[in-house]
Amino acid sequence: MKALINDWKLVILGCLTLGLAPFFPEPHILGKIRWVLGGANGMETMDWLDLLMHGLPWLLLIRLLFVSGFQKLKSNG
Repeated sequence: MKALINDWKLVILGCLTLGLAPFFPEPHILGKIRWVLGGANGMETMDWLDLLMHGLPWLLLIRLLFVSGFQKLKSNG
């Protein structure tokens, strides 16, 4: 499991597929984020789970960026 969430290629593939699906008319994650920023009025459990599903690849990418950045700082310092 640890190898899967630390694999750059797999995480980026997840961002480009599940993280942006459906592609038309706009990526689903953008609509959900806009909805949350607008107050999340009317969001039900399924909407929150949908946000989590489409957002998980992006969270993993952000995590990988932080981990690799801290590792570089640690090795340089």
